Amino acid sequence: MRVRTTSAVAGVSALLLLSGCGAADMTRQASPFAGARGARTVTLSVQSWVGAQSNVAVAQYLLEHELDYRVDTVQVDEVPAWDALSQGRVDAILEDWGHPDQEKRYVEDKGTIAPGGDLGVTGHIGWYVPTYFAKEHPDVTDWKNLDKYADRLRTPESGGKGQLLDGSPSYVTNDKALVDNLHLNYQVVFAGSEAAQITQMKQFAKEKKPFLTYWYSPQWLFEKVPLTEVKLPAYKEGCDADAAKVACAYPHTPLKKYLNAEFAKSGGRAAAFLKKFRWTTEDQNEVSLMIADDRLTPQEAAKKWVERHRSTWRPWLAS
Repeated sequence: MRVRTTSAVAGVSALLLLSGCGAADMTRQASPFAGARGARTVTLSVQSWVGAQSNVAVAQYLLEHELDYRVDTVQVDEVPAWDALSQGRVDAILEDWGHPDQEKRYVEDKGTIAPGGDLGVTGHIGWYVPTYFAKEHPDVTDWKNLDKYADRLRTPESGGKGQLLDGSPSYVTNDKALVDNLHLNYQVVFAGSEAAQITQMKQFAKEKKPFLTYWYSPQWLFEKVPLTEVKLPAYKEGCDADAAKVACAYPHTPLKKYLNAEFAKSGGRAAAFLKKFRWTTEDQNEVSLMIADDRLTPQEAAKKWVERHRSTWRPWLAS
């Protein structure tokens, strides 16, 4: 997802795709096709949140069915994915939420990674409460009033404090620093993965219980569990520069693609296609809903989206 720290959404099985973030670092399990001279192959890094998996599913489908490439995918957590990309273990990352340290190191200094352009989707992390609770208690949407509701948001996992539910420790998150620096009576509790976090949120919603959670858009769950964002202190450029001192909201981040620099130059039609791959939040959510809620395989969801949106993807294939 976004911000500076890494305590932080194909051809992977449905179990892998829906198991959520927090998967083991797979950078050492390089694709057998990566760097294969003369072979029409592409290796894509797939992050474990479903939005990122949707990008990879559609890109893989089109690379295989329209451009006749063989595609392999490797699941890698966000920061290790940059190392894998730099070393040529993977050819592309299709959804990056902003890692300025890695960008400076690999893009600006080493030149081993090349920008691949905007994905077309803007990401945003925030704190959210269910809309049904916000309607009953409108003041909960201001962070200054959160302590007033700490007792109602307490769980066995949060001890005597209110619970702030996070997903995986591998996600980019400033939440522990925010709780400390805003002097809030809350405990960050990690669900362990996106899938586990969604399960908890859906259970809370089914029982109409209040909850406070780290969440992000784009994300298909907003259509199933309406959420209202809690206003944190306004984001200003640089307010998150020191991870330990963060006391501001998360920014809105245009999500970007990155390619291995050598692949960007010599990757032929595959590299050109990935640079042109650009779609909307609505497109991504359409595929994500099919994978996560309708339980289609990523390949099935990608096929359905491709059949419905020919005018969107045809320009990506233009020479």
